Amino acid sequence: MERISFKADICVVGGGLSGICAAIAAARLGSRVAVMHDRPMFGGNASSEVRMWVCGAHGPNNRETGLAEELELENFRINPMRNYGIWDGVLYEKVMAEGNATAFLNCACCMADMRGRGPGGRAVKSVTGYQTTTQRWVDVEAEIFIDCSGDSVLAGLTGADHRIGREGRLEHGESIAPDEPDGLTMGMSCLLQFRRTGRRSIYTPPARAYKYKSSDLPHRVPAKSIVDENFWYIELGGMGGGAGCTERTRDELLRVAWGVADYVKNGGDYDADHWELDWVGFLPGKRESLRYVGDHTLTQGDVESGGAFDDIVAYGGWTMDDHHPGGFLHGGPPTIFHPAPSPYGIPYRCLYSANVPNLMFAGRNISATHSALSSTRVMATCMGLGQASGTAAHMAVRSGVTPRGVYQSGDLLGGLQQSLMDQDCFLPYLRRRVSDLTASATLDPRYEPLRNGFDRPIPLAAMSGLVRGNTQGASGGARAHAGGTPTSSKPAFAENGVTLRLGERVEFMYGEPRTVRGMRLVFDSDLDRATVRPINPMNEMRAALTHNMMSNRPLDFDGILFPETMVSDFLVEAVRDSGREVLAKVEGNRMRLVRLGFGEPAEKVRGLAFTPLKTTGREPWRAENARVFSVDIL
Repeated sequence: MERISFKADICVVGGGLSGICAAIAAARLGSRVAVMHDRPMFGGNASSEVRMWVCGAHGPNNRETGLAEELELENFRINPMRNYGIWDGVLYEKVMAEGNATAFLNCACCMADMRGRGPGGRAVKSVTGYQTTTQRWVDVEAEIFIDCSGDSVLAGLTGADHRIGREGRLEHGESIAPDEPDGLTMGMSCLLQFRRTGRRSIYTPPARAYKYKSSDLPHRVPAKSIVDENFWYIELGGMGGGAGCTERTRDELLRVAWGVADYVKNGGDYDADHWELDWVGFLPGKRESLRYVGDHTLTQGDVESGGAFDDIVAYGGWTMDDHHPGGFLHGGPPTIFHPAPSPYGIPYRCLYSANVPNLMFAGRNISATHSALSSTRVMATCMGLGQASGTAAHMAVRSGVTPRGVYQSGDLLGGLQQSLMDQDCFLPYLRRRVSDLTASATLDPRYEPLRNGFDRPIPLAAMSGLVRGNTQGASGGARAHAGGTPTSSKPAFAENGVTLRLGERVEFMYGEPRTVRGMRLVFDSDLDRATVRPINPMNEMRAALTHNMMSNRPLDFDGILFPETMVSDFLVEAVRDSGREVLAKVEGNRMRLVRLGFGEPAEKVRGLAFTPLKTTGREPWRAENARVFSVDIL
């Protein structure tokens, strides 16, 4: 049987949302990356095979940015109909567009060579996967491996420390944990999707489907508004067995799913004559499997205290959403929502192995207790963890250190945090360091917020106690808050950024000519999605407007409009002694983070001017003003 070998700096195992964010981040920074994924498309639980929408931090202005927002904005741009096949393509194209990334799809990782040597023990030298489409073995050798498989496939192959199930209440002092530890987890789901048609339709369930009436569905009666119902509570597989029970659990989940569809269509309690079952998932979406053990284990207490870690590299903000292991067979509520602040910080030490020196991980398998995992497992949070792990892995390879070595070096850890914020990742309690060219320019005082190092509205509670401005502390970021938890349900915000009239010019001026090479801009992409609307007005579509995809498709759905707040057209000019000269005129922008390069030779200027010309809003909603969070001179 044919065997191919590939050598990379970094190998990412698993191509879900955390995996592709890790791969893209590392590849863009210059590392050679291999992605080994066992499915034909990227996306994991968000792909067309599972169809779970992307959730993340609750609350105003807390939406995850960085690659998470980049992917969602791209989906807005080319997939207004919210078609899952097109969404698969959005993810595929983002990975394949990176020249430093090589993807091995349909390739299941099944072996690891542990003959590598590293500080403190054996290291992973290579991994081997079997690619079903080509019937060949694929060996990938790398310096660092990032397990984003969700199921922690490398744990058993490498001997990495890991755990499964629920910790006992006393181990970490977690009030929401059970009295005694056990091997039970949250379950997995096979989702349903309906489509409304212009005609009556019938549904005949398969012979193996269960038969339900409303009394058989305690706490699980589907919502009357079918549009926003995604049947997440069709859940089994948490009572033990881990990944090994997936196939038999899938068989039971299908019987349940078909039975619930029969109840909706034929039970008489729904106006469902014109709704037809359009899709049933055959690949169960998993919530919990093995979790790695890192240098820090995130706990309920860490979440509740706000996570003001010195090594913060990502954040969460979903409630601790603890599904009962019995799932659909449990007679009580399917989940308990335990309060959690939003946002709270997640430390870097949760992203690398305690005993395998070159192994990292990101997604729902990070070093966390079951209780903390119930919050960190949602996909937008996992995307931030993926971007952090890919960035850290790149820095480790470039610097010739292990992932732990990045933590142990104040300069590297600080550089990691600053790099993430430069990639438009929000890190609570920290402030991005602006460039010297930005800080030293003369700027009209009303535009000062454009260079304060905050790229979104920030809760005042998280800005209190701000010290040292843009100076670098031990962790490399300017601390915006020394401690405490931003828990107010109605927090006060420092708006940050400025609102500019279209055509209003902002000038960064210098006393003598300065050499500039580019510009970094951050625009308002409407993080709260307040301006997102369907092309045709519909009343039952709030979830479809605030999530990346929709669950069920209403009749005459014509698509969803792009957020109306984005600066689409703008001008950048050089200010010279002889006057102004256009360096860049951008039209049709759809990205929140925009980087412009002025080419070579570098420009020597007296100043740079930025002018917004147009936003993305359509008539009659087109904004007369533009919101800009940051302008940095590079």
